Amino acid sequence: MVVVGAGMAGVQTAVALRERGFDGTVTLIGAEPHQPYDRPPLSKAVLLGKAEGSAFDVDFDSLGVDLLLGREVLGLRPADHEVDTEAGPVPYDVLVLATGAEPVRLPGAEGVPGVHLLRTLDDAERLRPVLARQHDVVVVGAGWIGAEFATAAREAGCAVTVVEAADRPLAGALPAEVAAPMTAWYADSGTDLRTHARVARVEPGAVVLDDGSRLPAGAVVVGIGARPATAWLAGSGVALGPHHEVLADDRLRTNVPDVYAVGDCASFPSARYGERLLVHHWDNALQGPRTVAANILGEADAVYDPVPYFWSEQFGRFVQYAGHHTAADRLIWRGDPTGPAWSVCWLRDDHLVALLAVGRPRDLAQGRRLIEAGTRMDEQALTDPTRPLKNATVRPT
Repeated sequence: MVVVGAGMAGVQTAVALRERGFDGTVTLIGAEPHQPYDRPPLSKAVLLGKAEGSAFDVDFDSLGVDLLLGREVLGLRPADHEVDTEAGPVPYDVLVLATGAEPVRLPGAEGVPGVHLLRTLDDAERLRPVLARQHDVVVVGAGWIGAEFATAAREAGCAVTVVEAADRPLAGALPAEVAAPMTAWYADSGTDLRTHARVARVEPGAVVLDDGSRLPAGAVVVGIGARPATAWLAGSGVALGPHHEVLADDRLRTNVPDVYAVGDCASFPSARYGERLLVHHWDNALQGPRTVAANILGEADAVYDPVPYFWSEQFGRFVQYAGHHTAADRLIWRGDPTGPAWSVCWLRDDHLVALLAVGRPRDLAQGRRLIEAGTRMDEQALTDPTRPLKNATVRPT
């Protein structure tokens, strides 16, 4: 059994195989030389120097998992049942693709001194002294990672400007009316948010916008998205989708025999939402491996159709999201979005399909269960933020 990718999805696949009793060889291949580690702390505790690392609490030796670290994969040859790596081929009986995603780079900025990404442990360690010196920082992109880095940089005492090409933060993730209240969070924290702002070029010590504005920048952090890390699969016959993600089925199998895919590098068809989902979040990398392991070992015909979930800590707020809202036909507010705690519910045919909770973890926990159960909701009751979500359902007649 060979797993390519030593992030959350790859590690949890190896763990799940052992937990389910698989006693054959398990080999985990990772491109980085570090012990496998968790990524969410990189933009928080590790970045601020509150933690030295975030290695998984997994004893690979006792699990009998062979780690091949610092070994980049170069290609896949299904006909030979081999993965090509820098150190030579690795044979497999069953292969799991868990290579995750890689950050999108800012065109023209590569090689410019002071330009950073935040995806790996090495990235976080390079940025830590930047924050300690309290540089002027320009963040390109007001998505989840941009907001989290801006939060950490402000906590460290840096002057922070965030530039966003769209008209609002989180433009690719949330509707305008939901993202609009979040704009004020930047100003409240002392962060300068500039929307409708495109980067013309990056120079040493400055970012130049397309309107000619020149922003001083001791450091530039690029957070403009991520894409599946699948370039190494070229010519392998593994089917890829429009975002270059592996097209897995609802059992997380690829179109190539004995090859599975899990986590950020793969999309899967969701019967719950009636479309194929590509989910770049931690919980997907945690949950998917259980389905992969069950199907590999033939224990059950396990279908993967989760309620997507993620969270973000930004500007003193805990933001959580569950579900998938694009097919919703109604949006319901719970609470005042200018206040510290509020939620948004999305309905389709009276059923809760997604929920965003800001400072309301109970709403999220109850809402996630209601989404999973396909429960019909009472729209009027939903609008009352003092009423628990579980008590806002339609009573059977």
